[in-house]
Amino acid sequence: MLALKRRGSARQTVGESPQVLTEVLQDGVNLAVWQRQLPVHVADFAQVLLSLGQPLAESLTLELQPDDDAPALRGLAAAYADLQGYEGFICDVRWLVGAYACLLDARRVGLRLRALEGAMCPRFHVDHVPARLICTYAGPGSEWLTAPDAVQVEQLSTGDVAVLKGERWLGNEGQGLVHRSPAVPAGQRRLMLTLDWMA
Repeated sequence: MLALKRRGSARQTVGESPQVLTEVLQDGVNLAVWQRQLPVHVADFAQVLLSLGQPLAESLTLELQPDDDAPALRGLAAAYADLQGYEGFICDVRWLVGAYACLLDARRVGLRLRALEGAMCPRFHVDHVPARLICTYAGPGSEWLTAPDAVQVEQLSTGDVAVLKGERWLGNEGQGLVHRSPAVPAGQRRLMLTLDWMA
């Protein structure tokens, strides 16, 4: 695990194990990144899905029970269910939802899955949410700053799982992670998953 440059008490952590995501619960940590390689069949599914050029913007509100370790994702990306790798992709998303819910003790999670052709939020900003999970399954990953006045822009890699603290995390006011959507080269697209803690 690597602790990146501090500014005041805000810092970010990066690691190669999913355990690093628990670091975001610490005071003064506004980002935890699990650096991972996507399984080949999941990465291939994401690329093929994007290559079809079809619009994709789906949202689900998931009501979770305490004993739910694998929440149902009925209908998610159902138009692509016949593509090779679909079941593996859904299993990966299901695992991320379960891990995110367990991390935050969430009972309701908002899920968004989008295929994007351009930068959804091209300007640096902070989110007005408690904590958001982001994973880019294909295409360039989100960009972020170690500090609001930082010169160097950091970037998530495809497959990385990031949990970002926003302004509504108790005690994190004024220290939400500063980030933005990346520029998407002409002719390319991104497949992006976000999870939000709703209750």
